[in-house]
Amino acid sequence: MKDLNTLIDWEKTQQCPRTYTLALTDTLNVINGKWKLPIIASLMRDVNRFKDLLERVEKITPRMLSKELKELEINGIVERKVYNYTPVLIEYKLTESGKGITKVIDSMIEWGMIHRTLTVTHEPALID
Repeated sequence: MKDLNTLIDWEKTQQCPRTYTLALTDTLNVINGKWKLPIIASLMRDVNRFKDLLERVEKITPRMLSKELKELEINGIVERKVYNYTPVLIEYKLTESGKGITKVIDSMIEWGMIHRTLTVTHEPALID
């Protein structure tokens, strides 16, 4: 068997974890909070008005929804489009970057469903 030092490129192992950690930190900073993921999940299937989002995201207040949408817009996840009608119509939709996180959310939902079933039966959660 080869020596461990010859199998591992130590220079690369020092670079990759930092890059991965920074990317993970960026992701967590963008989706941090109780409401951001449910808002993104609500926008995954279509464009929505503020009122639609307020109805879909259970127990969120209008003030909190407004705050979270602004932060998601600043971070390039949500796009806000204002139509100059009477009354003014404002729609929200995911940007290309926002659409990219839908795979992560789908995986989280799948894991959560499995986890719930396993913990209800008091079995340890095993993830493949």
